[in-house]
Amino acid sequence: MTEVLAAPRPDLDRLGAPGWAWAGKTLRANIFVALSVLVLALALGWAVAPSVFAGRDPLIGVPAEKLRGPSARHWFGTDNLGRDIYTRVVHAAGLSLTATVAAVLLGLVLGALIGLIAGAAGGVVDTVIMRIVDVLLSIPELLTALALVTVLGFGTRNVAIAVGLALVARFARVMRAEVLRVRRAPYVEAAFAAGVRWPIVLGRHILRNAYAPVAALAAVEFGVAVLAVSSLSFLGYGAVPPTPEWGSLIAEGRNFLATSWWMTTLPGLVIVAVVLAAQRLARAIGQDGAR
Repeated sequence: MTEVLAAPRPDLDRLGAPGWAWAGKTLRANIFVALSVLVLALALGWAVAPSVFAGRDPLIGVPAEKLRGPSARHWFGTDNLGRDIYTRVVHAAGLSLTATVAAVLLGLVLGALIGLIAGAAGGVVDTVIMRIVDVLLSIPELLTALALVTVLGFGTRNVAIAVGLALVARFARVMRAEVLRVRRAPYVEAAFAAGVRWPIVLGRHILRNAYAPVAALAAVEFGVAVLAVSSLSFLGYGAVPPTPEWGSLIAEGRNFLATSWWMTTLPGLVIVAVVLAAQRLARAIGQDGAR
């Protein structure tokens, strides 16, 4: 009895260490996810109600205050015409994010439709479609978007269309893979054995159970689309000046980079923050979906 009572107890600190490490890791991950949601919510607020976050006119400057550095009066400084850069960044969010969302939706709808057709039809149709998709995937998306916008012409709408078409191939491949996976599921085979018509099986069973990974991919591609839209705007394919866009704001400041670094650095940091927030949130969504 004494030996039993005197038996060594487990090392509680050692057993608790993995638990504390897991808790700390989870807390840090949740903090990053919360920050990502906050950044994206702020950017969305800028796009929906820019006047609430910035009361100045983004197109009118004060010549006496041109090229002023960041301060309490001008958070992001002023440009070469005396316009408040923070105000222009806030008002630029509307065009930039609208073009980004439109591009992702276009790529999602067209890519999902193409992948659904390829996976459902099979045979020669699948082979032809996927070889075209493979060719498109071998070309960088930004280069594809640049080629398309050169054909379509200038303007934010054309930029959104070009970026959306460049994203189609990636969505198509994921959708086709999911359709092929779901087609082999027992409930799909049971539906065919019961005599259910092919269009009903396609819509009720296959599409319903194949869209989730494609929707998760849309969250990942949002950050890619932000960079692509901003890059094309930087190259001058976006809105006509003086209408602000995130990419064009960086382009306006590149000639003053040596003396007025804030004209390019601060709008660029906003783009980086939005892209990183979108990527972090997409990874969290993917991890939850994997569980």
